[in-house]
Amino acid sequence: MDTDTLKQAAAAKAIELVRPGMKVGLGTGSTAKHFVRLLAERVAGGLNIVGIPTSETTRLDAEAQGIPLATLEEFPALDLTVDGADEIDVSLNAIKGGGGALLGEKIVAAASARMVVIADGTKLVQVLGRFPLPIEVMPFGLAAIRRAVEKVAAEAGCAGPALLRRGKDGLPFVTDGGHLILDAAVERIPDPPLLASHLNSIPGVVEHGLFIGLVQSAIIAEPDGVRVIDRA
Repeated sequence: MDTDTLKQAAAAKAIELVRPGMKVGLGTGSTAKHFVRLLAERVAGGLNIVGIPTSETTRLDAEAQGIPLATLEEFPALDLTVDGADEIDVSLNAIKGGGGALLGEKIVAAASARMVVIADGTKLVQVLGRFPLPIEVMPFGLAAIRRAVEKVAAEAGCAGPALLRRGKDGLPFVTDGGHLILDAAVERIPDPPLLASHLNSIPGVVEHGLFIGLVQSAIIAEPDGVRVIDRA
């Protein structure tokens, strides 16, 4: 069973959580894209929901498929958000932001009564960090911000270079909010809450991709079936 089929299986399980009248946060990325497609099919069949996209990419995709959309200004409290993850551990701490939408994803997740991560089994890890940690930063003072990021990462026991993300054209990747992204190649994060706290203290760091305490459930699809991990 290929990875894309597993992503579809996780998305199909998450669709079962959607109820009529819900305000649903729509994640960004290849796995969330499957959820958006399945949700659009339900909407076409008469399901009454409103979607709040986490990125411009998701907004365009959902809009093209006929999902009614709104913003957090209109609905500041959401019932459910379904999104993917670059990594998630058994404690439901996650790394997100590989697609560059971590700021919008975290804002929407924090506004939701329940956040559910959908993923294939390769994304479930014992220790976060193999996937480089995305950190959204201001362009102003980039060198100083990068130096501070590398310093606090080392202090948190996960030293590694913070590399400026670039697009396919070789130019710096720019987020929907007009910021840049540093990808911290730390390899292993022994204490995710500690690193998150350190990163939050750096002036110029807009947001980071550590999702601590935000994920209530993870739907993990593996070749032998789909399982749900709930927060205790």
